[in-house]
Amino acid sequence: MTDLLRLRTARSDDLDAVLAFWKTAAEGTSISDDRAGVERLTDRDPEALILAEQDGELVGTVIAGFDGWRCHLYRLAVHPERRRQGIASALLAAAEERFVRLGGRRADAMVLVGNATAHHAWDAAGYGPEEHWRRWVKRLTD
Repeated sequence: MTDLLRLRTARSDDLDAVLAFWKTAAEGTSISDDRAGVERLTDRDPEALILAEQDGELVGTVIAGFDGWRCHLYRLAVHPERRRQGIASALLAAAEERFVRLGGRRADAMVLVGNATAHHAWDAAGYGPEEHWRRWVKRLTD
């Protein structure tokens, strides 16, 4: 029998496992996808990184970042063998509840253009693309 899904915020001793998990479950990488980057996130906002666990195993993540004005979702990832079981929905519900509690009014998500599977998941969760926006990026370090 499978244990119930458990959601909780990440602790510092989870970060290496989270980084390894993203290599399996998340598409693409970012300059901040390293221990130092994730530590800065969790030090600044200890509730931002939400983990989903089942049977003692990490099965999903989402970063629910709130800067006091806007709500941003990153790294929604579910283990490939655990997809389509409601894990992403549970993570998004927890993130959205957090945003509402903090006074957020609208959430946006970073979604890779070429990740069609993710597009379907975000659409099913009620999110849609805003094609009139384009993300502009500049690396601040080498």
